[in-house]
Amino acid sequence: MFTGTIWSIVPPLVAIILALITKEVYLSLFVGIAIGAAFAAEFHFWTAFDTLFNTMISSVDFSILMFMVLLGMIVVLMQRSGGTKAYGDWAAKHLKSKRSAEVATSLLGCLIFVDDYFNCLTVGSVMRPITDKYKVSHAKLAYIIDATAAPVCIIAPISSWAAAVNSYVPKGSSMSGFQMFVSTIPFNLYALLTIYMVFFTSALGFDFGLMKKHEDNAEKGDLYTSGGEEFKEAQKAQEAMDVTHSRGKVYDLIFPMVVLIITAVVTMIWTGHLAGGKNIIDCFANCSSSESLVFASLVTVIFTAILYLPRKVITFKDFMGALPEGTKLMVPACLILVLAWTLKGITDVLKIGDFIGNTVDLENGAIVAFIPVIIFLIAVFLAFSSGTSWGTFAILVPIVVNMFASNDEKMMIISVSAVLAGAVCGDHVSPISDTTIMSSSGAQSNHINHVQTQMQYASIVVAVCIFGYIIAGFTKNWWLSLGLGIAILTIILLEIRKYSMKDTAKAD
Repeated sequence: MFTGTIWSIVPPLVAIILALITKEVYLSLFVGIAIGAAFAAEFHFWTAFDTLFNTMISSVDFSILMFMVLLGMIVVLMQRSGGTKAYGDWAAKHLKSKRSAEVATSLLGCLIFVDDYFNCLTVGSVMRPITDKYKVSHAKLAYIIDATAAPVCIIAPISSWAAAVNSYVPKGSSMSGFQMFVSTIPFNLYALLTIYMVFFTSALGFDFGLMKKHEDNAEKGDLYTSGGEEFKEAQKAQEAMDVTHSRGKVYDLIFPMVVLIITAVVTMIWTGHLAGGKNIIDCFANCSSSESLVFASLVTVIFTAILYLPRKVITFKDFMGALPEGTKLMVPACLILVLAWTLKGITDVLKIGDFIGNTVDLENGAIVAFIPVIIFLIAVFLAFSSGTSWGTFAILVPIVVNMFASNDEKMMIISVSAVLAGAVCGDHVSPISDTTIMSSSGAQSNHINHVQTQMQYASIVVAVCIFGYIIAGFTKNWWLSLGLGIAILTIILLEIRKYSMKDTAKAD
């Protein structure tokens, strides 16, 4: 009765609407899960509980939770060694303004392109002390992290995202999954325009909408605006730690990060080789990214022990205490992730993919040139509702490839790029998305604050993308659609900046 029908989209929509209204993300996710379990069990109480329980067990990615706990331990170790403070002091001498701090954060986000989970948590832990110094609100930091996580990974040929897309292309297609992924990059308008926008707004130093309220509050000393109570105690503990741990050097932060990145990349290549990869591209396509991240974080913990303990920048007792402290640091993000994964599992039980596939017949009654923009909007909706871009890839990429594979390869590439762009966009603005949750956690921002502020920024890019995909559908020309998209986005942002400056002048 409920599976494979319009009812399958009700649980995630309820969770999203409740989260935005109540600002209680744990309760909202659980209500969505409970409604989905009731639908799946057709309102039989015990069957609903059994469905919820087993779906949660099967949906949780334990390796990602392990990685988050170990990364939390590494972050605490870097703080306790004094490495974070030393890096902050060093960066303060070289980064002379709020704008330079935001641009530096954006650059670091672009450099960590291997995996979005790794990006979200690493960039936040490294740059937060610096952005705090220059009074960048945690909501703005969360936006910069999120805008340079998935959007960068989805245009990086060597990343876990490229591997995922490669795996979703049906066998027997006119080109390999990797060839298709590379071909879609110039047409991935949402990712490219989002990256452009985060650098543009950071370099020119302006904000608008709810984000401006957060930034104005940050200038007055309130980095959270609201909902930061869960982080303020940790902030006080960090300030006390900075006073007591002064032996650390800049390399006490940089060396562990370098080891973590290099080990993660090498391990991805190795696990891909074990899975049958014959070259680097094949290895990344077949790698186990979650296993690689756990191994890399374990290696980094061992490396920090060798780096810190002999020099006595940290005591053995402090070192061992970093594990429970790191776990406590990541508990809020882990809890939201478990609930978000469970909600995704419930929507799978309800066969939301079948409903979308059966409802949307892109070959019926649509002008071919408008298909990319239609696909883009469908992907946005599906990813927003389910909180997953990869699940959206899995549903829509095979449909699009089969639609065009035999008659129009160029339109197939444009349409697949629209799927990827729309999926990243929907994932980007969804309150139940794991990467959105991790960006909030990495920046120590209240989750709903991050969602609401980012949604306003993303909506402008979406509007430009709609125009861009119409142009792409008619011209099949990437530089024209992307060039016009950049030009229109620039004009819009400059106009917003002009009005923002006028409002600031009036307020003064």
